[in-house]
Amino acid sequence: MSIPSFVIGIAGGTGAGKTTVSRTVAETVGEAVTRIPLDNYYEDLSHLDYEERAEVNYDHPDAFEWELLRDQLDSLLMGQPVEMPQYDFEVHNRKDERVTVEPSDVIVLEGILSLFDEQVLEMLDLKVYVMTDADVRILRRIERDVIDRGRGLEGVIDQYLETVKPMHEQFVAPTKKNADVIIPEGANRMAVDLLVEKVEAELAPGDPEEDDRTFPLEVGEERPTRVDLESTNRSDD
Repeated sequence: MSIPSFVIGIAGGTGAGKTTVSRTVAETVGEAVTRIPLDNYYEDLSHLDYEERAEVNYDHPDAFEWELLRDQLDSLLMGQPVEMPQYDFEVHNRKDERVTVEPSDVIVLEGILSLFDEQVLEMLDLKVYVMTDADVRILRRIERDVIDRGRGLEGVIDQYLETVKPMHEQFVAPTKKNADVIIPEGANRMAVDLLVEKVEAELAPGDPEEDDRTFPLEVGEERPTRVDLESTNRSDD
């Protein structure tokens, strides 16, 4: 494998399609890709009882253990394995066991605030923001939390209105400005194919100086600092 790895950050609102995009990249490219879910780095709240943990605002940046994430990303970039924490959404806390993650050619960090932390941003080679309309995202959120995570419908809706939506507007949506690529409507096929093409190009042998572009250039531009793949008439929230 190459050292350091090529690191992609994929951010976006809850239910936007981040996980679908990251899984598609990982499944298409294969074993050369390691997925790092940001959710695994929620703070350890073992000192709180269940009722107290249920009241925590998990959409605020303070809910994450950023120092641990930075340290483990740095270790992976140096070619060293890490013991990644695991998170249990049903009890709002970390699991006792950790998973050994080996370094790989490509690392994908995926989560609502993957493009938030300045030090993490410096470790990312490609920054992606996934945009999907708010009404679609809330429906996906309800389906996921009620069916997959065993939560009550009323509680999911209350949480969305009280913390998820305002935190998205205050902290998540502004990170779009940090993105190199914006993918509209979740797993947009063309955009995901371009992302996979970029990853595969990073894995291909050859002189990296032969093609150092991020994505195909826009007409009339000498070199883009960002490629915007969203429709001009779409908005996020």
